[in-house]
Amino acid sequence: MSTDRLVGSGAEGPDEEVIEAALRPKRLDDFVGQERVREQLGLVLHSALRRSRTPDHVLLSGGPGLGKTTLAMIIAAELGQPLRVSSGPAIERAGDLAAILSTLAEGEVLFLDEIHRMARPAEEMLYMAMEDFRVDVVVGKGPGATAIPLDIAPFTLVGATTRAGMLPGPLRDRFGFVAHMDFYGPEELEVIVRRSARLLDVKIADDAAAEVAGRSRGTPRIANRLLRRVRDFAEVRADGVVTAGLARAALELYEVDERGLDRLDRAVLRSLLATFGGGPVGLSTLAVSVGEEPETVEVVAEPFLVRQGLLARTPRGRIATPAAWTHLGLTPPPPPGDAGTLFDVPGDPPPGG
Repeated sequence: MSTDRLVGSGAEGPDEEVIEAALRPKRLDDFVGQERVREQLGLVLHSALRRSRTPDHVLLSGGPGLGKTTLAMIIAAELGQPLRVSSGPAIERAGDLAAILSTLAEGEVLFLDEIHRMARPAEEMLYMAMEDFRVDVVVGKGPGATAIPLDIAPFTLVGATTRAGMLPGPLRDRFGFVAHMDFYGPEELEVIVRRSARLLDVKIADDAAAEVAGRSRGTPRIANRLLRRVRDFAEVRADGVVTAGLARAALELYEVDERGLDRLDRAVLRSLLATFGGGPVGLSTLAVSVGEEPETVEVVAEPFLVRQGLLARTPRGRIATPAAWTHLGLTPPPPPGDAGTLFDVPGDPPPGG
């Protein structure tokens, strides 16, 4: 899958990770947006602290870049406990999970990112660990194998997933608090951009912050990434102060348009409109036409295009909406009924004429 998109959800480099970590809020009160989730989570944590108990396990679902990892760090900070970080793909065997669980201290917070991608044997071990704080370690193979029960310290699991529908029911049911992270509104993203600008020591006008926020696809991670690129543009080609006009020029250079569409998004739309007449067209065919893998188009580009009302998924394939034609400055073809029939003869009067 491509990872070089400015507004995509690809892997971060080491420098990017350091900057992202510096911009993350450290406390629940500093977390912007997700008001309902923030309030509910605050009640769960503060109630557990009052009772001197470990809080219920927490499941956070939502798209990439919406703050799931940040909330996991905040949960550990609010509880005053260390955070152990791992991911579903990294746990390939039950033994991998047992090694992590057996070394947890009492009250420690374990964060499993992309928890839906964990191996099935490890997932089944996690059921007992979450519910009874115990795991059975199997020693030996075949008929002589023995299961040795191992008690583990009470802990809080924070699971994160971008695909909640792929989580098995038994695993989902063991989470005491489940929260879905929504995309952010422009006003919330403006607050995040201004806060990040202060932390990065970037002078930015309010209308410039609104410009960056409006092109951030409702995602704080993308807003922070665009802000850094606008900052680079301002430092190299201007006096370092970010104005609205400078922000627009910078984002146009990086091929991010006024609705947040980038090169891949527009390539998908342009191919769908110009090559396939607006569709319907199959995913694999559409992906080949833009030189990308089907998974990249389906996971990276399509969700945003659907959310923007520019593309629709149908049983027959992908189709463009009238808004897609307008956005690219193209004229949609006339409806099929306006093209006449196979039996019309030029010059003949219309039926009933």
